Amino acid sequence: MQQGWRKLLGCVLAVLVGVLACASASQAQGKEVVIGVLYPMTGPSAQIGIDARNVINVALDIINNTHTLSLPLAKTAGLPNLGGAKVRAIFVDHQGKAEVGLAEAERLITQEKATALFGAYQSAVTTTASQVAERMGIPLLNADSSSPALTERGFTWFFRTSPHDGTFSQAMFDFLQDFEKKRNLKFQSVAILNEDTTFGTDSAKVQEQLAQKYGYAVAAKIPFRSGTTSLDAEVGRLKSANADILLPSIYTSDAILLTRTLRNLDYAPKLLIAQNAGYTDPKFVTEMGKMAEGALTRAPFSLDLAGKKPNIPVVNEMFKKLSGGRDMADVSARAFTGFLVLVDAINRAGSTDPAAIQKALRETNVPADQLLMPWTGVRFDQKGQNAGVRAILQQLQGGTYHTVYPFDLAMKDVLYPVPR
Repeated sequence: MQQGWRKLLGCVLAVLVGVLACASASQAQGKEVVIGVLYPMTGPSAQIGIDARNVINVALDIINNTHTLSLPLAKTAGLPNLGGAKVRAIFVDHQGKAEVGLAEAERLITQEKATALFGAYQSAVTTTASQVAERMGIPLLNADSSSPALTERGFTWFFRTSPHDGTFSQAMFDFLQDFEKKRNLKFQSVAILNEDTTFGTDSAKVQEQLAQKYGYAVAAKIPFRSGTTSLDAEVGRLKSANADILLPSIYTSDAILLTRTLRNLDYAPKLLIAQNAGYTDPKFVTEMGKMAEGALTRAPFSLDLAGKKPNIPVVNEMFKKLSGGRDMADVSARAFTGFLVLVDAINRAGSTDPAAIQKALRETNVPADQLLMPWTGVRFDQKGQNAGVRAILQQLQGGTYHTVYPFDLAMKDVLYPVPR
């Protein structure tokens, strides 16, 4: 009799455990992981933010549904370690203003209950938003701000997947050294032109140090106010300095203005090597066309690497459907990569607890074959910087950017001398 009761009790407990497990799984599947996304949706860099929003929506499709792509979380619907929970992004427009980014970061955490933050393109905005995240103990993953100082502040909640200006600038000077040997040339001097926010100032500082290290005279170092309406005086000074290489660190509207002013004042350096930003914005390429032919820019991504990265054309087609036919560019590819890395860490954490996500981010090890980027992978160092980054250089030829460096990845030869 006693044995019968034990059997009955065992059956009841088994049913109860099953019911609770089903309820728990059902509850988990109904959960939603909220990520706060900060980008400029209006103002001079609006197209960057719009492209980022579209490509993050592509990433959400891949995460929340099943796909055959060899990308993190592509083959499952939702987050398997959180019972199939779906991910939702809340997009905010910081307008390119640091103070707006700060306020929106606070709102996303306190009111929207964001599990993590993602953004914010301009380094000055990322600086303030990450200060909020650090104070409140919430992970912030940045995919596209390039100020080296961002990972030098001792922050423990800040992670960056993309190269910074130190890495990018080193690639520029490596290119100059290798190109001189390849073409039997010798450049003597560089001129540095930078907008005056965190991005431009930090970039100019690194470039000046590298120019001195490699024996190039700094013929001019000219900062200017971001968003200015005239660069006549600055280009006049550049023309007088007559440096072999021009190194601009500027955003989209300034890049368009500089290109027009160079043409109007009849000044053409032997090479122009840009610090990304405005030069890789599709708006710049569309508006400037032949006027910018031959411009070089550093980048972490190029569409012409599709032969080596078969995921690129598939993701690009998904992006084009949301963007009215626009191709992915550098910043949108970085945003896509960074967002997948963040959500992959949340899934590996198996929790929306900030500390668990922080730990998972530190343990990230995404292999190269699961990336659109030509990197060796994503692995964060103690400062939160991706140690697997690799920079490339592209040149605008025939209205399209083509990879020209490193030479082992080059899809086209460097156009030199640049047409005038």
